[in-house]
Amino acid sequence: MKDERLEARKFTVYGSILAVIVVLDIATKYVVERSLNLYEPVPVIGDFFRLTYIFNRGAAFGLSLGDYSRYFFLTLTVIALVVLFLWFRSTPPSDRLRLFAIAAVSGGAIGNLIDRVRHEHGVVDFFDFGFGNLRWPVFNIADIAVTIGALLLAVSLWKEEAKVGSEA
Repeated sequence: MKDERLEARKFTVYGSILAVIVVLDIATKYVVERSLNLYEPVPVIGDFFRLTYIFNRGAAFGLSLGDYSRYFFLTLTVIALVVLFLWFRSTPPSDRLRLFAIAAVSGGAIGNLIDRVRHEHGVVDFFDFGFGNLRWPVFNIADIAVTIGALLLAVSLWKEEAKVGSEA
């Protein structure tokens, strides 16, 4: 009975984190699409932080495969989500860091997947940081979630490896 409750709680927490990320991502993109003009930067903190509504056909950091990007990244995202869900299922409820990380990556992936389905032009990005022409690639909430989740997954795996190494 206790194991069933822990599994149910694991799914509830995972679903909640995932839902918050997806809703925040969709909501911010909705506001950007209705409030900003495409490709026109709006300064928030001078030139350092701007909101710039763009479409990103590729993936993180501007990776692109040209005309095939949309279908390639749609397919890759669906495969990644299946793998992440299987990984989530096999993760014990006690490994909270890994569960949070998987939920964050999954939520971000779903947010950008929704955009790829909705827009043939690509994913809506809008956070724009840099100085003058030296700028970081424009990104969104989903990208933040994927990045933080991936970093936390790396930490989780490193901790697991360190634990296994110390037991040997």
